[in-house]
Amino acid sequence: MKKSEGVRRKALRAAFPYTIPIFAGFWFLGLTYGIYMNVSGFSFWYPMLMSLTIFAGSVEFVAVNMLLGVFNPLQALAMTLMVNARHLFYGVSMLDRYRNTGGFKPYLIFGMCDETFSINYTARIPEDVDRKWFFFFVTLLNHFYWFSGATLGGLFGSLIHFNTEGLEFVMTAMFVVIFMEQWLKEKNHTASLLGLGLSLLCLVAFGPENFIIPAMAAILCVLTPLKKQLEKEEAVA
Repeated sequence: MKKSEGVRRKALRAAFPYTIPIFAGFWFLGLTYGIYMNVSGFSFWYPMLMSLTIFAGSVEFVAVNMLLGVFNPLQALAMTLMVNARHLFYGVSMLDRYRNTGGFKPYLIFGMCDETFSINYTARIPEDVDRKWFFFFVTLLNHFYWFSGATLGGLFGSLIHFNTEGLEFVMTAMFVVIFMEQWLKEKNHTASLLGLGLSLLCLVAFGPENFIIPAMAAILCVLTPLKKQLEKEEAVA
């Protein structure tokens, strides 16, 4: 029992520093979401349960209008698939990382938001840290940050009054920092440059509202055949 506790404690200590930037972003946006639900007429139970069971920030914001409108489950399904289609590519990318995670896998799949994917995909886990527990704690901590922020926003939304315009840029800034950290860790920047180039091409071709899915599809199609070659070049560099 003590040995297993030591394994968990070591994994938690390794995972927590990676999630600190996520905590800042998720708490701000979670509070904003809870306040938004509150001013839309919903009890704090709604943001609390939705953040716990849906755990998809974009869908949760969209769901407010769905709940206020006419009941249309097909529209809700189509909207959810469209907004979160990028997670299909996340799942493919994590096939190797999440292999042999056993009973952790269902929760790791459920909790793989953008930020958790970024950490679990790029983190260099120390050799003496259990990978399964590391992935689990990153996922759990990020889930808890969003859940607690949304719940507090729903509870105290009626008491808090401030201008939240532009607050969503917190997450954009966080992803820029994550990309810069990954760039500094890389010895070979081919994959990053290809990702940037393909994203820019799709942005020009499809516009800012529709470029994400084509960009991820293009990156997947281009980088998958080059994976082994890029890994060899990274090891040699």
